[in-house]
Amino acid sequence: MADKADDVAMGAANKYGERAPLGASAPLEKDYIEPGFSPFIDRKEFRLWSFWRAGIAEFFATFLFLYIALNTVMGQDRLGGCNGVGIQGIAWAFGGMIFVLVYCTAGISGGHINPAVTFGLFLARKVSLPRAVFYIICQCLGAICGAGVVKGFQPGFYEANGGGANQVAHGYSKGDGLGAEIVGTFVLVYTVFSATDAKRSARDSHVPVLAPLPIGFAVYLVHLATIPITGTGINPARSLGAAVIFNRHHNAWSDHWIFWVGPLLGATLAAMYHMLVIRAMPFSKTRV
Repeated sequence: MADKADDVAMGAANKYGERAPLGASAPLEKDYIEPGFSPFIDRKEFRLWSFWRAGIAEFFATFLFLYIALNTVMGQDRLGGCNGVGIQGIAWAFGGMIFVLVYCTAGISGGHINPAVTFGLFLARKVSLPRAVFYIICQCLGAICGAGVVKGFQPGFYEANGGGANQVAHGYSKGDGLGAEIVGTFVLVYTVFSATDAKRSARDSHVPVLAPLPIGFAVYLVHLATIPITGTGINPARSLGAAVIFNRHHNAWSDHWIFWVGPLLGATLAAMYHMLVIRAMPFSKTRV
C-alpha cells in the first residue's frame, strides 16, 4: 500500500473513502500541503528568466483577450439585432477567451490576465510585490496593444461605436456601476481562489475539472449580469486598453475610475473572505 504522500501525489480516488455527509465538519487532520507565503520583495526574481517570461506571457495573453473580446463587441455593433451574437455571445467571447488563456498560461505566469486578480493574489501573499507590479504593467500594455489592433482594422467604425470602452449605462448611477463592478470582481476573484486552492485540489484530485473552466464560466456569468449596467469591466486592464485607444472623455474617461476602484475593492474583499473566513489562515498554527 502506497504511503499517504504518494497517494495524494497519484490523486487516488479511494484515499478519502466515503465522503462525509452533507453538513458534517471538515476533518481536523490535514491531508494536503499548504503552499508557503511569497516574500513581499524577492530580489532574486529579477535574475530569473522565468520572471520575465511570465510577464511576457501576461502581455500576450491580455493582448489576445482584448483582440478577441473587442472584435466580438464591434461585430455585434456592426451586425446588430438578431444578426449579431447578442449579449450572450459577447459574454461567451469574454469567458471563453479567459478559459483558453488561463489554460495556456497557468503553468508560465499563473494565468492572471487581470490586474484585479493579480492584486487579490498579492494581498493573499501568493505573489511578491515586484511580480505583481510587473504583471499589472504587462497586462495594461497588452490590453492597449490589443485594442489598438482592433481599431486598426476598422478605425471609423471603432470610433463611431464607442470602441468597447466601459461606461455606466443610462439610467444607472455611478454608485450602481461601482457596486456592480465590486460584486462582479468578487465573484471572479473568489472563484480564482477556490479553483486554485491547495485543499480543494488535493481532496478533489480525482475529479477531472480544469481550474480554468470555473474561472472562465465565472467571467461569462458576470458579463451576463453586468453588461447592461457597465458593459462589464471586472478587469482594469481591459477597461484601460479600450479607454486609451478610444480616448473620448465623456465615453471613455468620465467613469473610468469606477473600473479601477470597483475591481480592486472586489478583489480585496474576495481575498479577505477566502483567507480569513474560508481558510482562516491567520489563525492556523501550522504552515508548510
